[in-house]
Formats: sequence, structure tokens, C-alpha cells
Amino acid sequence: MTFPRYPEYKDSGVEWLGEVPAHWVVGPLRWYATIQGGVAKGKSYSDDTPTIDLPYLRVANVQDGHVDLSSVNTVTVALSEVDRYRLQPGDVLMNEGGDNDKLGRGTVWQGEIADCLHQNHVFAIRPNHHLLPHWLSMFTRSSAARSYFYLYSKQSTNLASISSSNVMSCPLPLPPQEEQRQVLSFLDHETARIDALVKEQQRLIELLKEKRQAVISHAVTKGLDPDVPMKDSGVEWLGEVPAHWDVMKLGMITLDKCDGPFGSALKSEHYSSSGVRVIRLQNVKAGEFGDQDSAYIDEEYYKSIGSRSGVLSGDVLVAGLGDGNNVVGRACVAPEGIAPAMVKADCFRFRLDAFRARPNFMANQLSSGAAFDAGRLASGSTRSRIPLSSMAARFVAVPPPKEQESIEKYLSEAKEKIDALLEEAGHTIELLQERRSALISAAVTGKIDVRGWRADQQPEQSEMLMAAEGRATYG
Repeated sequence: MTFPRYPEYKDSGVEWLGEVPAHWVVGPLRWYATIQGGVAKGKSYSDDTPTIDLPYLRVANVQDGHVDLSSVNTVTVALSEVDRYRLQPGDVLMNEGGDNDKLGRGTVWQGEIADCLHQNHVFAIRPNHHLLPHWLSMFTRSSAARSYFYLYSKQSTNLASISSSNVMSCPLPLPPQEEQRQVLSFLDHETARIDALVKEQQRLIELLKEKRQAVISHAVTKGLDPDVPMKDSGVEWLGEVPAHWDVMKLGMITLDKCDGPFGSALKSEHYSSSGVRVIRLQNVKAGEFGDQDSAYIDEEYYKSIGSRSGVLSGDVLVAGLGDGNNVVGRACVAPEGIAPAMVKADCFRFRLDAFRARPNFMANQLSSGAAFDAGRLASGSTRSRIPLSSMAARFVAVPPPKEQESIEKYLSEAKEKIDALLEEAGHTIELLQERRSALISAAVTGKIDVRGWRADQQPEQSEMLMAAEGRATYG
């Protein structure tokens, strides 16, 4: 889908903004809006000052172009100050600080909560009659605005902050108000279509992940032969298993097992840049080793706290602690080249009998049954914990080693196919989001002319997907 350019342009006078349509005006935001500071929590008042507790929006409520009202706190203010800090419908809310990608992204306050105030780290920008609030909100999401906010913000590691004066000095390209409405109608329509496509891809990813887990669970509990005789395993979550499989406790196929050293023996201050790899809970994923977060300790210190918790490639690693996002009892296999390594507290290492069990098969089966065993064996209210002894008592179904090997090969191929589809869906989402951002930037800076656009004259969504794959251009 290609959009025309305006018939005539002029130099905006702003290097990062470039040319704008000849009839547009470019001026600092202060020409078109005022900015309202917020209330600082904890401000003290004298005993004879009348006060009131009112809801107020914090930085946490104003995130990435939307307002999160799921958790709104209250703040005590003097009655005489309420009007000074009260939000009005149409105010554009913007955080003073945040990461570089989200800093300065404005969202329009619709007045969802009556008499709502805002924190002093949240700006409330109040447009005048020349500027539509949604135009300002859209402009703050453009690449041009992102360049300005990055240029005039104070940087601290991956965070940034910007002053109210710099916000109000931001050059704003502004067409006549009726044209603002037309551009916004276009963007609302087109971004809604793109958002719908993104949701479709996100749902596809969810279904693929469910399919992936279902394939794994079925293979490691039922095998690959649909005609094989079955028997009751006596274990609720396993159900029926092939009749020739052995059902036993994990400890019966384990040569050696261990927990990590007691918590006080290994703290963050003991970590170093190299040495013995420390395997922590975040490294133990369901069926996969997460290698993104590495930690090490000095080899001499490792020897001093005992090498019994050492890990070799092929060891099965099991999480003894879990939460709502990461179930206790999930397992993976220590990868090649991991040694020298050790497990931290609440990370268990099982060294299996190689003549009876294959690590990848058992890690996938343990992960498949983790949620059930967590409910049966775990203790703890906020975080679930299973001790090493109970973990070793978990029941597993063990096929002959050759059959385990065949199931591992089948799962490797199945995972590879599903992972390729997951990657493709993720890439499509990236393309759609890039297209969304490019479309907004092009429209609010006048690089495309959508004055003649009509919603009932648009192509089908298949063309939108073509655009997402880079086969459409703007201007």
C-alpha cells in the first residue's frame, strides 16, 4: 500500500524533522500547550491544614503510551492544592524518566477516575484549542520525537530523564485541526488493523507453545507406538504408560545427587568474572538450559565450600524452588562444556545411571510432571519448594534406553519444526510493529498525504501482511 506525498514542502528548520508540508506550522510545544507538575508523595502539612486523600497516578501507572489503572494508590494533599494537581480529560500524560525506548511516550487521560491527581515525576501536558491531545500523543511515538527526547534527555545506564522545559521546547509539526482529525482517523484505523494482526500472531505463538508441550508430554509418557499395550502406572499425572515401561522413583535410576551449598555459603559478593560456573534457578528452564545469565566463583573458594555440588555435562538439573511463572520441579540437562560448574542452593543435580536412563528424556518427563508434583510435594505460600529427598522420590516412567533414544530423536525434530514456526511468528510481529511505528512517523511528520484516505476504500488484511513483509512503501 503506497501513499502519496504532499504537493509542496518546506524546510522545517529542524534537522531531525526535515521537510514538512508547506501549510503546516512548526513551533515549540509551549506554543500549543501548558505543562502541569505533579504532587510529591509524603509532603507534610500542619495540623490545622485541611487535607484530603485522593487517587493519583505514579510512573508505574503511565507506561509505554497507556495508563494502567489496575493498581492506583492514594496521596494526601491540602484541599487548597487539589485544583493545582487535578488531571483533566484530554491531558497528555508523560513520564519524566524511563528507558530510552519508552521515555516521552504520551498517552491521553480520558478522566477514567474522578478527582485524580498525578505524581511529580509524571508530566500532565494540557493542549490548547489548536492542538488535539491525540495528535500530541501520536507525535510522541514517532521516530522524530524519539530522536528529540533521546537528544535532550539525561542518560544514566539504560535509563533516561527529561526536564519539563525540554519537553515544552520540543518542535511540534502541526497541520490545521481538521487535518489533524483526518490523519488521526487514518492512524486509528490502520494501527487497529495492525494490532489485530499482531494479536493473531501472539495467539499463534501461544498455540504453538501449547502444541510443543503437548507433543513432549505425550511422547515421554505414552511413547511413539500408538498400538503398544498399556498399563496403569499408579501415578495420577502419568496415567497409563506402555506396559513394558518401568515405573519407579527417580532416586532408583540415580547414581549421585546433590543440592547446592547452604545460602549463606554462597552469596552475590562471592561471584567473580571467571572461574567455576554457578548454576542458578534462572538457568533451569523446562527442558532447556538457560545460558543467558552467567555467574562464577573463584576456584579456590569453590574448593573451600566443598566440591560435592559439582556439575558435569549430561547431569540432570532440577529446580527445587518455583513461583507463578516458573514451576518447581522443572528440569533440564547440563550442556556440553559446562564444567567446571556447580549448583547453587535449591538447584539439584542428579547424575543418572547411563545404562538405565537418558538425561534429555528424563528432564522432559520431569518437566511434564512438574506442575502436578508441585501441588503434591511442594510447600510454601508465595514460592513453592520441594526438598532434595522429595525430589528423588518423584515417580518416573522409564522405557528401555534404546526407546528413550528414539523418543529423544523424535522430540528433537518436532521441537525444531515448532521452534521454526515460533521464530517466524515472532519475526512477523517485529515487522508489523516496525510498520506501525513507520506509519505513525510518516503520517504525523507529513511524509505521506492521507487527506484523501477513506476507511471503506482499504485493501484486505492480506495486503497488510504483504506490507509487514516489506512489500509496501510509504511515499
